[in-house]
Amino acid sequence: MGTGVSRNLDSGSNGGEEIDDDSLDHAGGQLYVSLKMENYKLKGEVVPHVYGSVPLVGSWDCSKALAMERESASMWELSFVVPPNHETLDFKFLLKPKYSSSPYIVEEGSNRVLTGGTLQGDARPALFRLSTDVVVEYQVFIKADRVSPFDLAASWRAYQENLQPSTVRGIPDVSINSAPDSGTESGSSVGLELDLEHYVVPAPATSVNSALVYAANMTETPRSLTRGGEFSKKDGPDNASYYQKDGTVSTDWPTSTKETEVMVPDTKVYSSPGMSESKSVGTIAPLHKQDGHRGLLVDRGVGSPRLAKSSSAANFSIDLNLDSEAKSAMPAAAGAVAAAAVADQMLGPKEDRHLAIVLVGLPARGKTFTAAKLTRYLRWLGHDTKHFNVGKYRRLKHGTNQSADFFRADNPEGMEARNEVAALAMDDMIAWMQEGGQVGIFDATNSTRQRRNMLMVMAAGKCKIIFLETLCNDHRLIERNIRLKIQQSPDYAEEPDYEAGYQDFKKRLDNYEKVYEPVEEGSYIKMIDKVSGHGGQIQVNNISGYLPGRIVFFLVNTHLTPRPILLTRHGESRDNVRGRIGGDSGLSDTGEIYAKKLSNFVEKRLKSERAASIWTSTLQRTIISASPIVGFPKIQWRALDEINAGVCDGMTYEEIKKNMAEEYESRKKDKLRYRYPRGESYLDVIQRLEPVIIELERQRAPVVVISHQAVLRALYAYFADRPLKEIPHIEMPLHTIIEIQMGVSGVQEKRYKLMD
Repeated sequence: MGTGVSRNLDSGSNGGEEIDDDSLDHAGGQLYVSLKMENYKLKGEVVPHVYGSVPLVGSWDCSKALAMERESASMWELSFVVPPNHETLDFKFLLKPKYSSSPYIVEEGSNRVLTGGTLQGDARPALFRLSTDVVVEYQVFIKADRVSPFDLAASWRAYQENLQPSTVRGIPDVSINSAPDSGTESGSSVGLELDLEHYVVPAPATSVNSALVYAANMTETPRSLTRGGEFSKKDGPDNASYYQKDGTVSTDWPTSTKETEVMVPDTKVYSSPGMSESKSVGTIAPLHKQDGHRGLLVDRGVGSPRLAKSSSAANFSIDLNLDSEAKSAMPAAAGAVAAAAVADQMLGPKEDRHLAIVLVGLPARGKTFTAAKLTRYLRWLGHDTKHFNVGKYRRLKHGTNQSADFFRADNPEGMEARNEVAALAMDDMIAWMQEGGQVGIFDATNSTRQRRNMLMVMAAGKCKIIFLETLCNDHRLIERNIRLKIQQSPDYAEEPDYEAGYQDFKKRLDNYEKVYEPVEEGSYIKMIDKVSGHGGQIQVNNISGYLPGRIVFFLVNTHLTPRPILLTRHGESRDNVRGRIGGDSGLSDTGEIYAKKLSNFVEKRLKSERAASIWTSTLQRTIISASPIVGFPKIQWRALDEINAGVCDGMTYEEIKKNMAEEYESRKKDKLRYRYPRGESYLDVIQRLEPVIIELERQRAPVVVISHQAVLRALYAYFADRPLKEIPHIEMPLHTIIEIQMGVSGVQEKRYKLMD
C-alpha cells in the first residue's frame, strides 16, 4: 500500500534485521503496519485479537483488544497506521471465544516490540496454551510500510469508494494470495511426489476422449445408406424427399395440421382418478386429455402428474399439433429452457419446433469442432440434438480415397455424388426430427448458394434453418488446421506420404475457394476470426427466439484455444465423515491434508500459467480447500454451491428413508428430475451452472474448479458429452483431480488421485 519501504517480518525470516533509517525518514511519513496470523487447523470458535500499548488501544486491558478480521479461511489480519510520534509499539496476540464468555487466552512468551518498522528480537510463531497438554500454534506475518499522508489518504479513499469487495462470512468474493518467499516453509509439499504422473489413474471407459479422435467420426451414423449404398424412401409422418441430378429436390408435402382445442387453465387444481400427488416440483409436460377437455399439465416431480384445468371451459383454437411429435419435442430440462419450449409450442409455427443449424465454410476453418461443441452444449441443456457430418456419409458411400479432383466444380460426376450424400444426410436429419429430435447440426462446406437452396427446399415446412458460417483470415491457424486434418482425417489414413496428402488437400481447398459464395440469404450467423479466442466478430441476420438466442450467446463466448480445466471436489468434510448431506461444515483432518496436497499439485501443474484462476463455491469446505493455494486469484461462485437439499439438508439418507419414505422412493425412481422439498433437482443445478459453462468456454487460461459432487457431475457431463439421465450416477470421487484438456483436437481427460 502506498510508496516507500516495505518489510515482511514473519516467522520464516531473520528477525531483528534493521532497515536503513535514511530510507524511512520521509518528511511527514507514517508507518502502515499489517499483522497477520495463520492456522489451517482452527481449534474451536475463537477469534485472534491484538492488544498492547498506545497507539493500538491505549492500555493492556484484554477487554479492549482489537479483533483481527478474517482474510481467508485460515488467515486473520489487522492493519493500522502509526502516528510519527509513536513509532515504538509494544503488543501481544490473544484469542477470544466467539460465542462464550470463556477466559481470554494470551500468547506465551515476551511482548513483541516494533520500532520504526523493525521487529526487535527473533521472529516467532504465536503459541497459545489451551490446556495443560494442548498448545495451538499460529504463524505470524508482520509487514511495515512507510507511506506519505497523501498516499495514505488517496489509497484509503480509493479502497472505500471503489475497491471494497463483497464478502461471504467475512471472506472476500475475489482474493489473491501472493506467492510465498522462497525462503519460507509452507509445509504444503509434504507427501506429494515430484512426479505428477505418479498420481495418474485410469479414466472411466465412457469418459471424454482419451486420445486424439477425429471429431467427424463421432457424429451421427448414417442410416439411409442401405442396399449396397443406394438410399430408399422412408416411412414416416411425411413422405421422403428425393435429390434430382439437376440439383433440385422434389418434395411431397405433409398433410395440413388440424385445429386442436386447448383449455386455458385457471388457479383451480383437480386430481384425476388414479393419480397421486408428488411433493417435488419438476418440469412442464405436454398436454393430455381428460374428461373430454385438454388441460395444461404441470409435472411436479417424478411421481404421477397433477392436471390443472378450468371449470369455466374457456376454449380457444390454435394451429397446434399436440400428438406424439409434440411430446417428444419437449426438452428434458427445467426453468427457462422448459418455459421457452412451452412458449414455442404454444405460439410458434410448426417448423420452428425443429431447428437445423447448417454449417457453411471452407475446409480447415473449424466447422466440425464448432459443431461438436455446440452439439454438446445443447444436449447438456436438455435439447435433443444430433450432429450429422456429410463427409462421413461421403466416405461410407464413395470411399476414403477420393483425390482433389473429386471436389472440382467442373467435375459433374463428383458434384452429383457430393450433392447426393448431402441430400441423404439432410433427409436423415429431417426424418429424425419428425421422430422427435429437436436440433440437427448439419456439418458440410455448403459453399455454394445452389447447395444451400437445395437444403432450404428440403427443409421447407419441416424445420427452421439457420446458417452458421465460419470465416478465418489467420493463415497460421488455417495451416495448423490443415496439418491436423492430414494427421486425423480418414481421407488420408491410407496415404503413407504425408507431403503428398498435404499437397492433395491444398488442391481440394483451392477447388472450394474458386466457387465459394458467402452466405447472404435467410437466417444466418457469421463467425469471423473467432476460433483463436482473440476477439473476432459475430454477425447475425434474422435471428429470433429463445434457442437461437442462446446459440448466438454461446458462439460469442467460445473459441478453440487449448487450455486445461481442473475439476476437484473439496477435501473430505466433517459432514462427509458423518454421512450428512448439505450443510456448511469445515474439513476433517484428512480433508485438510488434501487441501495442502492440492495446493502443491496446482503450484506444480500450473507453475508456468500465472494467468490461471481458482473457482470455489461460497461454502467453507471449498474455500478452506483452496486457501493453501497461493499466487492465483480465487473467485467464489454462488452457482458452484452444492445441490440444495431443502428440508433434507443436514440429514443422512437413512434418516430420509426412515422419516420421509415417500421422498426417498421418489428420488430413487428418478434422481435427475427429483427435486428436494424446498430444494433443487439436478436439472435445476444444470440451469444455474450455464453461466459457469459459458465462462469456462470463454476463458483462455487454465481454471481450477473446487466444488461439490452434484455440481461437478453436471460440469463433467458437459465436457464428456454424457446423457442427462447419467448425470446423477457419474462417479466423482473425493481427493481426485480430473483434468479436462480443451483444444482444437477436441476434449481429452486425465485423472490424478492424490490420496486413497
